[in-house]
Order: sequence, then C-alpha cells, then structure tokens
Amino acid sequence: MTLEILTSDLLSPVRHGFFSRRGGASSGIFAGLNCGYGSSDQTEAVSVNRKRVAQAMDVTPEALVGIHQVHSPTVLTIDKPINGDKPKADAVVTATPDLALTILTADCQPVLFADSDANVIGAAHAGWRGALDGVLEATLNAMESLGAMRENTVAVIGPSISQAAYEVGPEFLDEFVADSPENLQFFANGTGDRLQFDLPAFGLHRLRQAGVGQAEWTRHCTYSDPDRFYSYRRSTHAKEADYGRLISAIKL
Repeated sequence: MTLEILTSDLLSPVRHGFFSRRGGASSGIFAGLNCGYGSSDQTEAVSVNRKRVAQAMDVTPEALVGIHQVHSPTVLTIDKPINGDKPKADAVVTATPDLALTILTADCQPVLFADSDANVIGAAHAGWRGALDGVLEATLNAMESLGAMRENTVAVIGPSISQAAYEVGPEFLDEFVADSPENLQFFANGTGDRLQFDLPAFGLHRLRQAGVGQAEWTRHCTYSDPDRFYSYRRSTHAKEADYGRLISAIKL
C-alpha cells in the first residue's frame, strides 16, 4: 500500500506532509506507518517506516530531524542533523535546506509552520499542556530569530483529537480558566460533570492571537478514524497495550 500524505495549500510550495498510518510495515496494534521508536513496536519495522517517510520527503533517513517530546514550550533551532540522543523539546525550527523537521503525535496537534519568503520553517508538538504553556508562540519567536516574519508565516494543524472525542474533567477546565477566562469558549458540556475540550480550536486561537499570517486545521480527527490514524485515547479506551505514532514533516 502506498503512503497517504495529507497536505495543505497554505503551506505550498514548501514540501510537507501529515502522514496517516497507511502504507507502513508495522503489524498488530501498530499496523501501518508507526514512526515512533518510543513504542514497543519492532525497531526494524519502525526503521522501514521512517525510511519510507524520508524517501517521500526526498531526504536521507538521517535528515529526518526529530526531538524527544516532553509536552514543554521548548524550541530547538537546528542547522544540521541531530546525532545521538535526541534533545528534549517540543518544537524545532530551521532555515537550512534539506532537513525534514518531524513531529510525532497520536491525538496531540502536529503543527507545521512556514515563511516561504524568508525560507524559514518550523514544526511543533502541541498537546493541551504545550499549547497552554506557549509552545506555538515560542515556535514563532524562534522562527523570527532566523529572519521569518510572523505576519508572513502560515501554520497548519494536522490530524488531532476533535472536541467530540476529547472528554475532560472539571479540574482540567479550572486550569484553562485560571490562564484566561476567555478559554471557556473551548469547552462544551458533556455527561455529568464531564466536558468536551476543543484542542484544535484552542491551537488556532493561540496562533491567531500570536499574530500568525494564516492558520488552519486539516479537520481530521485521530480518535474517530482508526483506519487512518493512531490515537492514544482510543487505544486506552480499547485497553490496548500500546499505540502507534503518526509523523508529520516539513522541509525547505
């Protein structure tokens, strides 16, 4: 099966892709294009999958630049492949051609950024914690330090968990309201004291508040489409032992 690569006209002509799970070498609960070495999948299968992604992005496997994601607002600026242990961060930016910046997700937001005039790109992993703590704004700041202009920068949120699938408790709401009362708009009533949180809408709000030129969500829900996407929450509900990781990539 060939790879399925979702793209956005906003990011054109910059090479990029939000890869679904289709077309990979993994099997069982990881069936498809699992690109996470941090999973309990066979290392050989993950390596094959990542080589397929590298080929699709027209780079060597070594030029697939990834980081050790920890739900932080930390951004790494790079100009060459990362060798050895991956540094802890949740976003990466570059102005160097032929490096494919990558983010792994399984419900959290993968966000790809580009200022094509300045030849600066970025990629961020934005779960609720990272988004609330400012990883999207920090990515824009780091891109500006490389010569980008945020009003010329576009940002696209890839497949993420949708509001209908994201049930949270009242303590979750409290944390967001403590940050800003206007965050109430991203919650809807659920069953009992449960609430439904709109993560992509919150991500778009933070991006637009930060002054990004244009921003959009691809409107793909990871939880509700098991044939195409991995989902941490869906795997938890199904009591599966582990889950695959989707990859998103961008390069100059």
